[in-house]
Amino acid sequence: MQCGRCCEKWGWGQKGVIEDIIPWIRENRQDILQHVLIMFADGKLSTGRHISEKDLSRIVRIDYWTDPYGRTLTYCPFFRRAEDGKVYCTIHNTKPKVCTGFTPWNEGIRNYALNCPACRNTAP
Repeated sequence: MQCGRCCEKWGWGQKGVIEDIIPWIRENRQDILQHVLIMFADGKLSTGRHISEKDLSRIVRIDYWTDPYGRTLTYCPFFRRAEDGKVYCTIHNTKPKVCTGFTPWNEGIRNYALNCPACRNTAP
């Protein structure tokens, strides 16, 4: 099912984890890192474009998704709806854990999940 309802509704304003950004740094995924806001232990903020692996130990918070200037987005920048109505994640092979592990029936939104066409038959 590629309806994209969860991505449209919750695909932004999420917190990230270091394990997500390590491959993005190693693969120089500036297309992704420019949409990540990093807060360091000293309180300074930076988009992911300006970090390297040596900065990882200083990170205290990771926010998804921002524009390249660090302003919070109210949508996922990697969400694409095709003409046929199907939805595609343009970073599907390396999307963050908050996306790959999303289970609406465990997120306090069980009523939504019970009406979701993608998880209707799989939600507990």
